[in-house]
Amino acid sequence: MRILLSLPALLGAAAFAADVPATKPAVPPTPGAPAKAAGKPVPQLPTPTAADVSYGPHKKQVMHFWKAESDKPTPLLFFIHGGGWMGGNRTSVATLLPAMLKEGISVVSVEYRFIPEATADGVVPPVKGPLHDAARALQFVRSKAKEWNIDKTRIGASGGSAGACSSLWLAFHPDLADAKSSDPIAQESTRLLCAAVTGAQTTLDPKQMKEWTPNSKYGGHAFGFAGDKGKNLSQFDEFLAKRDTILPWIAEYSPYALVTSDDPPIYLTFGAPPALGQDQKDPTHTSNFGVKLQEHCKANGVPCELVYPGAPDVKHATAQDYLIATLKAAK
Repeated sequence: MRILLSLPALLGAAAFAADVPATKPAVPPTPGAPAKAAGKPVPQLPTPTAADVSYGPHKKQVMHFWKAESDKPTPLLFFIHGGGWMGGNRTSVATLLPAMLKEGISVVSVEYRFIPEATADGVVPPVKGPLHDAARALQFVRSKAKEWNIDKTRIGASGGSAGACSSLWLAFHPDLADAKSSDPIAQESTRLLCAAVTGAQTTLDPKQMKEWTPNSKYGGHAFGFAGDKGKNLSQFDEFLAKRDTILPWIAEYSPYALVTSDDPPIYLTFGAPPALGQDQKDPTHTSNFGVKLQEHCKANGVPCELVYPGAPDVKHATAQDYLIATLKAAK
């Protein structure tokens, strides 16, 4: 039986965490235990095949793995939870997990360092922490391909909000594999077969955000901006005012800036129609992000399916449908 939640339910907690960064990281519940969101129970996760598997030395660098039963190596869903890189946890994979396993697709859901934890570790800019954690986790999964019966050529990423942005960053970034490394995990590829994401921030360039959606307010924390009360600058105002000082970071960590013709196909879904150049009710998850990325992908020959209420040419109603079709079709 499919367990599907509405798009607003998927994005609600992520939107709050993205716009008002949390002061404390969320603590993941015990594997298999019921969780609560907004006072309501969410679907109970089946017990992972392998729980809290470490892919790095930090306590947050862990993952759950669910193995789909198969005689042959299976495709894999690589899930990155949302929460503005400030909150949330891997249990949000519950919206996709049952259907994936039923279709013979194994699943990994990862934890990662949040912005404050990356900052405490001296990571510069802070967003490098969660993004490179995701890349390392993907390399670790590929290193376990034989043991976990995974086809390492059929891995698709998914997530909502910041997890969507992280998934797109992996999809578009050049391969981080280091063939000369003495670490066998670092030798593994970070490339994806596809990405299917919900409510994605497709750029981390404040100038683009402001042009696309005038009341944009997200993203400064990714680069260490906290606002300047003395100058009456909000976090986003400071982000925009100091944009020229971080152009190399934007080029490295903004998904839009990384798109090239050799990138995998992607799927984007949003909860409301676009209105480019107009204020949005939810500027952090507006489909304006999707419209502009789709234009950019088409210009570079990268397939990009965009879904929102009333969208034309919809081939797959949900990210789940897209992932199943794409991961199972690939040979």
